[in-house]
Amino acid sequence: MRAVVQRVSQAAVHVDGKLIGEVGAGMMILVCAMQGDTQANADTLAAKISKLRIFKDAAGKMNRSILDTGGQVLVVSQFTLSADTSRGNRPGFSTAAAPDEGERL
Repeated sequence: MRAVVQRVSQAAVHVDGKLIGEVGAGMMILVCAMQGDTQANADTLAAKISKLRIFKDAAGKMNRSILDTGGQVLVVSQFTLSADTSRGNRPGFSTAAAPDEGERL
C-alpha cells in the first residue's frame, strides 16, 4: 500500500459537482492498494498513520498524533500513487490492485 498523508485545516472531495466527503482540522490521506496487499497491510498502515506525530503540541513541537488531537480524517482512494514512470512518458498503473479489491481494503 502507498499513502500520502497531509495535515489540513479543512478538506473536501467533490465529484461532478457533488460533495462526497469533507472534514475540518485533521488529515487527508490519499491511499493506493497495490497488487498483493492484504487486510493485514491495510491494518498496519492505518495503525501507523493514526500514531504519526505530525501535529504541534503546546511548545510548538510536532509531538501529537491525530488520536491526541481528536482531529478528523478524510481518506481518498488514489490509484495513481501506483504509477510506474520508469519507461516512456505514459505512466503505467499495472501494479495497482483491481478496483474492487482496493475498495475492499
